[in-house]
Amino acid sequence: MKVAVVGAGIIGVTTAWELAADGHEVTVFERRGSVAAETSFANAGVVAPGYVTPWAAPGMPKKVIGHLLSRHAPVRLHAKLSAGEIAWMWRWWRACKLSTYQANRLRMQRLAYFSRERLHRLTRDLKLDNERSDGYLVLLRTAKDHAMVQAGLASLAELNTRFEMLDAAQCRAVEPRLSDETPLHGGVYLPEDEVGNCRQFTTLLRAESQRVGVRFRFHTQVQKIVAGKTPQLIHLYAPPEESTILIRAAGESAPNDAQDTQPMALHAITESFDAIVVCAALDSAALLRPHGLKLPMQAVYGYSITAPLRRVEAHGDVGPRSALMDERYKVAISRLGARVRVAGSAEIGGSTTRHDPKALETLYKVLHDWFPGSARLSQAQVWKGARPMLPDGPPVLGRSGIDGVWLNLGHGSSGWALSCGSARLIADSIAGRTPPIDTDGLGVERLLT
Repeated sequence: MKVAVVGAGIIGVTTAWELAADGHEVTVFERRGSVAAETSFANAGVVAPGYVTPWAAPGMPKKVIGHLLSRHAPVRLHAKLSAGEIAWMWRWWRACKLSTYQANRLRMQRLAYFSRERLHRLTRDLKLDNERSDGYLVLLRTAKDHAMVQAGLASLAELNTRFEMLDAAQCRAVEPRLSDETPLHGGVYLPEDEVGNCRQFTTLLRAESQRVGVRFRFHTQVQKIVAGKTPQLIHLYAPPEESTILIRAAGESAPNDAQDTQPMALHAITESFDAIVVCAALDSAALLRPHGLKLPMQAVYGYSITAPLRRVEAHGDVGPRSALMDERYKVAISRLGARVRVAGSAEIGGSTTRHDPKALETLYKVLHDWFPGSARLSQAQVWKGARPMLPDGPPVLGRSGIDGVWLNLGHGSSGWALSCGSARLIADSIAGRTPPIDTDGLGVERLLT
């Protein structure tokens, strides 16, 4: 089959690889000039399946309200929410019921564990030498933090996830450079979890995908998907001077409206596809809405700072060995080669171009608390990304209900942890194979009720 993949983040590139591995002829369309240029660019990089859970959880609305006036709040609401964001918050609040949360948590974690297996297989088989390290340590500042994680630990035990409860001294044995000046009650250590450079992995997998024949078209904005009587054959019109794409069903007559009869059509390049997989995150809504598919997907913004680690000649560098999470502030500290990345915050409303100084202040605070003086902050790269999040938590995978169009969307802050598994499920679905895991609740139908 000839398949178009819209979007070249970690989701789009893994999808392209899996489709190509199945023998399909794949073309990827991306509006930016490279892969992993937006949401996948500078995320925390943590792969911890047991901690992949819905943000819609019992007690979360109360916590969000309680954080509104907090200086170092892990969740922030923009002062002026749009009507769409308010509607999303309403659906999120409804999804915080215990029964809904439990079902969605199992769906996400089932996918996350499968995805980690697939990530390891790809890394091994393709010899992808990306920046990564093993181990994930959740830091608990106080006894109250320790009490708050007990429910999550019970879930880990149910999933047979290996973890160890550590006291403060044992935490410092795992991460010797942790500051002695910041109070530490203990931690939860997950030795089988890891951190990896998502953008670097995506870049390496792009090269492998091209090696097996995948074509990438950058600086190309997909404008429209027009379904017709034979939608499995899709024509793409690509005006070179505008770097835009129009997708039209084969056999469909030319439109009559003035907009589609502009000179753009005179410069069109026509291609046919048997299927389209939409992996364009938030931009996907505009492609799907004309077909009556209105996904309740909103941006939940996250921040990160990335800086080179300092080196102390007698002791090597002074940063972390692998990945940590400050449970109180929900901030991750990740080791990526010779750099440290600090990532966190969940901001609803606003845009990627406007940074909240308080959110960044929290990241700097957490880094200073645990690894003071470890990074060359004058060289720090500051990033803000839009996570495409659905109100109940799990992504939506599979058929869209539009003939010939498939979805791989809405992974939120867990895109890196869910990407390889999601891509394999899409490829199996398009091939008509039985999925390797239970996919109940991951289809678009759950969002249309």
